[in-house]
Amino acid sequence: MTARFQVWAPDGIGEVVPGDDLAALVGDALEADGGIEDGDVVVVTSKVVSKAEGRVREAHDREAAIDAETVRLVASRTSSRGVLRIVENRLGLVMAAAGVDASNTPEGTVLLLPEDPDASARGIRAALAERFGARLGVVVSDTAGRPWREGQVDLAIGAAGIVPVTDLRGTRDTHGREIVVTMTAVVDQVASATELVRGKAEGRPVAVVRGLAHLVTDDDGPGARALVRGAADDLFRLGSEEAYEEGYSTGFDEGVAEATDSSRERDVEVESDEL
Repeated sequence: MTARFQVWAPDGIGEVVPGDDLAALVGDALEADGGIEDGDVVVVTSKVVSKAEGRVREAHDREAAIDAETVRLVASRTSSRGVLRIVENRLGLVMAAAGVDASNTPEGTVLLLPEDPDASARGIRAALAERFGARLGVVVSDTAGRPWREGQVDLAIGAAGIVPVTDLRGTRDTHGREIVVTMTAVVDQVASATELVRGKAEGRPVAVVRGLAHLVTDDDGPGARALVRGAADDLFRLGSEEAYEEGYSTGFDEGVAEATDSSRERDVEVESDEL
């Protein structure tokens, strides 16, 4: 049996503005395109979710918006274009500028990420399931860079009704050896696949993936938050310059402490000799 799936992006969704019923707009576009079936996965870009939820800010507040969304500075670099900050945002995602985006938004404004992307996905899923009477998954996607790789890809920042990761640990490979590490972030792969048909400036912020019904669940599931790795478990929790500076500072402080302790020991020895 051939393994395959289909991905397509329907037309029909215009400019989304704060207060729009996004689930209704998505449903209209899908209905005009022939509807959806049991087992389909609907992927919606975070930009239109943010617009509908009113996560729009004036551009002069961009740096303040980044500050407000930042939990931890990972790295920063200064160039002719200004200061680039890679940070962990309040959703636990490590992204440039905390995910605050100035593309595909009206001049003079920026977009923040949705307040709770998993909740956004759950709401869209519930509305579409009721409208079409279908068992489906919903993914909210956003674009991000990756360590050690040029370019950006879409990944899932919100999800409902779809398995976020398939854990292959404990299973056997084709040669019978036990798999001890592999956990496949399938919801990220689904998000990335749809970017190939949605594009960046074609006005198609929604895509449908058909043929992955085995990943669709009966309930909302744990969401994309399940894929967020905490800083304590991250081998690359800081940028190279920041890690060097932290290590140097720690080493210097420890060296001063050791020198102080050694000096005190010598003073005690001198006093003992004098006695």
